[in-house]
This record gives sequence, structure tokens and C-alpha cells, in this order.
Amino acid sequence: MSDTRFRRVAVTGLGVVSSVGIGVGEFTESIRSGRNGMSPITSFDTTRFPKNIGGEVQDFEPETILEQIDPSRWGRSGLFAASAARLAARDAKVDPDVLSDGAAGSVIGTTSGESAVKQRLAEQWLGSGLKTIDPRLVVQAPANRVAGAVNSELGLSGEAQTIATACSASNYALGYAYDMIRTGEADFMFAGGADSVNRHTHAGFLRLGALADDVIRPFDVGRAGIITGEGGVSLLLEPLEQALDRGARIYAEVLGYGVNCDANHMVHPDKESLARCIEAALASAAIGPEDVDYVSAHGTGTPVNDAAEIAAVRSVFGDRIPPISSIKSMLGHTMGAASGFGAVITCKALYDGFLPPTANLNQLDPALGPGLDVVPGVARAANPRIALNHGFAFGGNNAITVLGRIS
Repeated sequence: MSDTRFRRVAVTGLGVVSSVGIGVGEFTESIRSGRNGMSPITSFDTTRFPKNIGGEVQDFEPETILEQIDPSRWGRSGLFAASAARLAARDAKVDPDVLSDGAAGSVIGTTSGESAVKQRLAEQWLGSGLKTIDPRLVVQAPANRVAGAVNSELGLSGEAQTIATACSASNYALGYAYDMIRTGEADFMFAGGADSVNRHTHAGFLRLGALADDVIRPFDVGRAGIITGEGGVSLLLEPLEQALDRGARIYAEVLGYGVNCDANHMVHPDKESLARCIEAALASAAIGPEDVDYVSAHGTGTPVNDAAEIAAVRSVFGDRIPPISSIKSMLGHTMGAASGFGAVITCKALYDGFLPPTANLNQLDPALGPGLDVVPGVARAANPRIALNHGFAFGGNNAITVLGRIS
């Protein structure tokens, strides 16, 4: 932003717990190679489900990452969030005492909060009655504990905000954190998202007819739907000048964001509303469509969503459509963490110089129109300078962040 009243905002730390890798290095290499993170679901009994594939995080051992909180006292989503934040803090090489003593907080997006905890509570209640419910699980159930886990793990005394705008929640969180940093209300903010694979989300998308059989195929002529995924993601934001002063590695600058909520339909995206959100993001960053080099798509792999998203992009960009790809093709749909994962890989793409791929593409859907580059298969070397990161959710909750390379 050109207004000198506001501070510029840098991304200096990235933390990831995902089905294709834990830590930003492993995650990035997996995405660049188009690795598939899908596997048979193990977190609940899928015997009666006709489809049983999910993007679960295998072999997650929070005790090997966390330094302060007791994993037995927190739910799976909170542990994802806290672990990702701890990894982001290490990646940023920031002094832990500076974080705990300063104006620092967290804002974490989610769809279902501690869904795995609630699933276990429901199983106990239905199995043996209300009196058999474990009170330790009851304490873990509130969704606000997802962000609370981050502050508790890192000793942060600032805000601990959980935002539950479903599949766009991480982008809402990034926008919130960006505002906190640029206005001087905070000097460090951890922003991202966390969600867990669970029975009710899997069943809900199955009843909607929106679950794919094996993998997600965004933009493919034969795309059939999503696969539910999970994980935690965190980006550490701080003032650019502060980051430069401490010699931090700066992955990217947050240039702005756009949000809107059309409430047009419970599950179907509205292409006009998506286009307005893109325009709002561009205006926030004080750039035009011609300045954008890459778009990290929401890209769910459902016929309706992909068509609406591409139509919205065309209406804003015209004949010059930047490369646009979807990493959900590898991670599954990680719900509230989804746009956070998109933000991380976009930061890495800007910093390292590549375009993330869309995996599992057999044939690009001709109905999406000509001139579409979805970076099929594996990553491509490139030199992107500015990128959009899309996050769209049920009920028309749309959020887009704009990230730029520091030259």
C-alpha cells in the first residue's frame, strides 16, 4: 500500500503439517513433483461408506514438534495449528522471547474446529450414554482452542482469534493478520488454518454427491468432486522494515486482500460475486489484472466450482489469463486450512521461482474455454512477481489474498 500511515507486511516464516509432508521443505518438494497425498481413511470406520479415500496426515507425532503444550490436553486441529505455528517460528528464526514479550498473536481459520474431538464425543454418547462421556474431551471441543493452542505453545499474549468461514477461512485469517500488522496493532501475527478429517464432513459431501472416488482432478473434463483432507498451516507476518532490520528471510510481501459474502446459494458459487472479490483484492493491492503473474486457484475439482471460478477469472482478466493451478489435486480439500496451504506454496513460488502444478489432469475441460494454462503434472520454472491466492466457501464467503515478491 502506498499510504505511509500503514506499515508494509512481510511473510518471514512458513509452517506446514500436511498429507504430503511436514515442514515447508518437504511440503514444497512434494507439491513441485505432483505427489498424491490420498490414502484410505483410518480416523473413523468407513465400512458403510462407498468412498473411503481422504487426505489424512499419516504418522503425525505432535510431541516431536511442540515444545510447551501437552498434546494429550488438546484436540487434533489445535495440535495441527500449534505444530504449524511452531514450525513457522523456527523457519523465521525469530527469538522466542521476542515473540512472548512482544505484541504477538494468532488468527486461525477453520471449518469444523475440533471435529475429531466432537466425533469421539458423539461415539461415546451414542455408544454408552451421556454419563460415559470423557470430560477431558469436553474441554477440548470448543473451536476457539484451535487458535488458543498456538498462543499457548508460543507464549503469545496478543489476540488468539479463530475464524470459522469454512473453506476461505485461512485467507480471512491472513487478511485479519495483515491489518493487525500494517496498522501497528501487532508486531508479529501467526495466520493460517487447521481442520481434521472426520465422519460428518465426509458424509456431508458424500450426500451432496461431491466426493470423488480416488483423487481430485481440478479443471479436468472428467472431474467428479473433492476428497476431504486435513492439516495445519501457519504463516508468520511482521512489518517489512522490522524483518529487514533483523536480517530475516522474506518469502513475500502481503500486498492486500479482498473479501465479500453474497449469500446467493448455500453451496453453489456465484461467478459475479467471485469476480467482484478478485477486483476488490486487486484494488486493495493497488494493482491491475495485467500485474498478476499467477493464480493459486480454489480449484476444488467439482464441475460447478471450477466452471464458476474460471468464468470469474475470465471476466476480470479478459484474454490474458495468468497461469492458474490447484494444489488440492494433491492435498485433498483441507477445508479451513485450504487457502493457507495455497498461500504457503504461493510464497515459495514467488521466492524460489516456479509455478505450482495441478496434478491428476488427464484432459483439460474444453468447456472452460481457450488459453487456459493450469500447469499440469509437475511444477514449472518461472519468475512470478505478484500472485493471487483464492479461497471460496459455502454460502458465498469469498476471500482472496495478494502476495508479491520482494525485489
